[in-house]
Amino acid sequence: MATRFGRYIVGGTTFGAGAYFSTWLVTGERPFIGEPVVAADPQKMLRAKRPLPPRDAQIRSLQSEDFDVLIIGGGATGAGCALDAATRGLKTALVEADDFASGTSSRSTKLIHGGVRYLAKAILNLDIEQYRMVKEALHERSNMLNSAPHLTRPLPIMLPVYKWWLVPYYWAGIKAYDFVAGSKTVKSSYYLSKKAALELFPMLQGDKLVGAIVYYDGQQDDARMCLNVALTATRHGATVANHVSVTKLLKDNSGKLCGASLKDELTGKQWDVKAKCVINATGPFTDTIRKMDEPTTREICSPSSGTHIVLPGYYSPDQMGLLDPETSDGRVIFFLPWQKQTIAGTTDLPCKVTHHPKPTEDEILFILTEVKNYLNPDVEVRRGDVLSAWSGIRPLVSDPNKEDTQSLARNHIVHVSDSNLVTIAGGKWTTYRAMAAEAVDAAIEACRLDCMESKTDGLLIEGAHGWTPTMYIRLVQDFGLECEVAQHLANAYGDRAFAVAKLASLTGKRWPIIGKKIHPEFPYIDAEIRYGVREYAMTAVDMIARRLRLAFLNVQAAAEALPGIVDIMAEELNWNEAEKKKQLEKASEFLKNEMGQLVNRASKDKLPINLTKEEIQLYIKRFQIIDKDHKGYVSINDIRRGLKNFGEADVPGEELHEILREIDTNMNGQVELDEYLQMMSAIKSGHVAYSRFARMAEMEHEKHEKDSLTKKITVERSGGGL
Repeated sequence: MATRFGRYIVGGTTFGAGAYFSTWLVTGERPFIGEPVVAADPQKMLRAKRPLPPRDAQIRSLQSEDFDVLIIGGGATGAGCALDAATRGLKTALVEADDFASGTSSRSTKLIHGGVRYLAKAILNLDIEQYRMVKEALHERSNMLNSAPHLTRPLPIMLPVYKWWLVPYYWAGIKAYDFVAGSKTVKSSYYLSKKAALELFPMLQGDKLVGAIVYYDGQQDDARMCLNVALTATRHGATVANHVSVTKLLKDNSGKLCGASLKDELTGKQWDVKAKCVINATGPFTDTIRKMDEPTTREICSPSSGTHIVLPGYYSPDQMGLLDPETSDGRVIFFLPWQKQTIAGTTDLPCKVTHHPKPTEDEILFILTEVKNYLNPDVEVRRGDVLSAWSGIRPLVSDPNKEDTQSLARNHIVHVSDSNLVTIAGGKWTTYRAMAAEAVDAAIEACRLDCMESKTDGLLIEGAHGWTPTMYIRLVQDFGLECEVAQHLANAYGDRAFAVAKLASLTGKRWPIIGKKIHPEFPYIDAEIRYGVREYAMTAVDMIARRLRLAFLNVQAAAEALPGIVDIMAEELNWNEAEKKKQLEKASEFLKNEMGQLVNRASKDKLPINLTKEEIQLYIKRFQIIDKDHKGYVSINDIRRGLKNFGEADVPGEELHEILREIDTNMNGQVELDEYLQMMSAIKSGHVAYSRFARMAEMEHEKHEKDSLTKKITVERSGGGL
């Protein structure tokens, strides 16, 4: 086995770091390094040599070539199907109407898990089908952790216990989870005393706590995982294209599918593509494609909405999650650290299928209430701490292969129609690879394709081949990147981080030498935007939501960084001013509606003013100090003047408008007194955590009081002091 330190293994030859980097600089390709995933087939550890074709080359391929398999849907399952088919030697195409992972695949809980609660049901109900589902998921959990170690990590999850008799019950259930995983166990579970549990999770409610069980599952960056599966597929020869929709399914004289009519959503161009087999992997939109095939077919999808919220990182330890096994209405809530923030969710409510699901205030408040029950009183759970919120549609399905089509399948289903449309639906993120393999098997059988068996079990994903846990140090030493940025690049791009770093611009500082941050609070740099375009990001939403995860981590920070991101994308994609404006508007709309910005603002606006008479008088005085011209409102010039008084003379215009927008609830470009009082009331109640405008008003008041005192002293002394 290769060592992680000092020396590297390349094609069976051991050599030092100097030779490693000489090879990289001469060939432009980084050799295989580090401690590889052990795979039964050595071919699965080899990097595909094909460079990523630009999107226009992918479109030309779709317009001019015939395919064995056409996959509709660029989520986890669709991307998995493309990789599975391509590595079997099938000529493969994948089209996605929006962006890779733009639907449910980017809006998950970010867990890679077998389903500990499903195992409990399997044991209690003696349900062999449910047991097999958990067994398969635990195998796939191990596979994901090994095939993409840069995008995944083992995560301990604490299950707090508040009644003594529940300790042996939960302990037995979690140990059964380890037992079923067998050799695929991430790490062994263990029991913690009350004291030890509070040391590891100090935010936990300690009253009546008797102990805790800790078990291990995996965690991932879901959108980048899906994208990297699609990139791996195209490196293995698949043609993949986002923003290409299917408008019609084509059939031959015998009624069998032979291709589809496609439309490039960016240019409006339309054409037909020929394919021997078509796979429907469209998640919540499964029935849309099935009805294209057969308009009278019965619908099988029962969509369910799952909302998550993101809270500041101080709500949870960086290396420990929390499971609430039974909420007030019987659901399960996870409370997990993710990318230095905290994810809490999820809800589970019936919903309508839509391309633009929105989180609701009721769902957000439900999650906050449940979280509050498990945290100690020192942690004030505030509505204003919700940094982002999103809703994903889970495509629960009934099995059309069974007579009883009303009952929902607990696992995924594969169905082949009379015209040979292969539909893969249901399931969960963790089992995407197994689902894809099963779908391609069905396609091969139905359409009589000649190829080998699935090769994806153990296949390394884009960025995994040369990744090691300490790879980020080389990024710091060789490029002069900030350590936090280097760690982020290594974990997001794996061994492709070196290619990203090459695109970084100079900072003009002594340190870091390169890598201009696009937002001061996050490690994302300008080079990632340029590289993101090479990863097929074609819109500003593609970039802020799925190449970078900024929209999911902090919706306000994403809005602040958006103009700079659009400027860089414009350079790469040759956008004119009209297109830049269009992209800004669409991305702003996305942040408002789908990432919780609008519902965050609405929650604040609905609050009654809960200020005392003295507080109202204080805030009226502060408002009048800022409104020096006695206009009755505060303008952007008043804000600029206020910031200038405190040494911030060069605040960009866009930042001034952001400060104004956070309090200007009626969107008229000025701040009225009632809006200011509403903001201060929201801060007092915890619905808003912080306001730059409120802080500026406080500082203006302090300066005013200090100046008044100085003038008073000067007058008194002018009468003839000592």
